Amino acid sequence: MEASAKSFLFDYLNNYAPTGFESPGQKMWLDYIKPFIDDYLVDDYGTVVGIVNPEAKYKVVIEAHADEISWFVHYIDKNGFIHVRRNGGSDHQIAPSKDVVIHTDNGTVPGVFGWPAIHTRTASTEKSPNLETIFIDIGAKDQEEVAEMGVEVGNVITFTDQLRMLNDRYFTGRALDNRIGGFMIAEVLRKLKTEKVELDYGLYIINSVQEEVGLRGAQMIANRIQPNVAIVTDVCHDTQTPHISKIKHGDQTAGKGPVLTTGPSVHNGLLKHIKAAAKANDIPYQLAAASRSTGTDTDAFAYSGNGVVSALISLPLKYMHTTVEMVHKEDVEQVISLIFESLKSLKNETDFRYFK
Repeated sequence: MEASAKSFLFDYLNNYAPTGFESPGQKMWLDYIKPFIDDYLVDDYGTVVGIVNPEAKYKVVIEAHADEISWFVHYIDKNGFIHVRRNGGSDHQIAPSKDVVIHTDNGTVPGVFGWPAIHTRTASTEKSPNLETIFIDIGAKDQEEVAEMGVEVGNVITFTDQLRMLNDRYFTGRALDNRIGGFMIAEVLRKLKTEKVELDYGLYIINSVQEEVGLRGAQMIANRIQPNVAIVTDVCHDTQTPHISKIKHGDQTAGKGPVLTTGPSVHNGLLKHIKAAAKANDIPYQLAAASRSTGTDTDAFAYSGNGVVSALISLPLKYMHTTVEMVHKEDVEQVISLIFESLKSLKNETDFRYFK
């Protein structure tokens, strides 16, 4: 990985971009891709689209989502403790003892998810962490002081963990789901530019907002752009760690390459095209099966408008929706390569209909 790309990766991942409040990270991402695009657009909710060949009628999308899970200030009690609601799929069990920042109109306020000490709990009666028991302490003496510090109901809250390397092999931290995807599609774009690849179709590089609350950003931008083809990248579960059932969740391993999913929203013709690109370029890949939906922005694109030929290239990830999410650096490079090669071998106005 080039030094400039790695620097951007760390800056981008360490930035806060909770669902509904993605704009700071989106501005950073747009600044990074501007040298590689012909035009761009930003929609009203903050989804950013870089465009190559904007005049082309045949439109191909590569997409990731920009938002990270977080919390909302929900209730401030008389003693100044803050009770929360989820913003996305935040995990209540990992919250106790975590550092947080509360984002207010006047800047950030630091705090912690407090928890009673083990000495004060009785095993037979103690309560597990859940939405009714977890709370944030910002060092305020009462409700009034919380207000004086600028904290109010509706403020968004994020964990503070930063990106780092483990064993020179894994990236680990918060928000890899799925800002690592935004990084990967940006690198595909940079690779196209530096290798002077001339595409004969329009390429739309999309970093969508609000995936964590129902694929909302992808739904909006798919309806606006009305593409012909969409290749979506997101994370999936590495299932090799303890306590995960392969019978239920499949057999995927971080470090063994991208995961290609078969499912109703995944177009078999586009999936075949991606597999062929992988085999032609010796890019390893793994396989997964989805049931009714993939649970990713693939579904939003596939079922938008009159239907969009869509496929999903996933990055195996350990410990999803925690602050120690982990991905293998070789998988990151291979996802970038697979999307790049799939775009290179895709022809303008490819007709993906199963039969005519």
